[in-house]
Amino acid sequence: MIYRLKYDPAAEAVHEAMPPAASEALTLALADACYDPIAATQPYGEDDGVVRMLVTEQAFAVLLVGDTFKTITVLQVTYLG
Repeated sequence: MIYRLKYDPAAEAVHEAMPPAASEALTLALADACYDPIAATQPYGEDDGVVRMLVTEQAFAVLLVGDTFKTITVLQVTYLG
């Protein structure tokens, strides 16, 4: 089952403000995470399978994976470029 992607408003604003290439890379990585959030991400702190980190070449995102409702909430996006 595909997970539904949701955004914290501040994280969405950062993603939208990123340069096109960096934004596209993050978007594609998030799309992969919607199909398999554990395989496409890394643990963030303790590996609880709930709070995960998605890393691209120019950005990283902190995600909250909700198995009950099949949602991924983007809590934070940091642009490294």
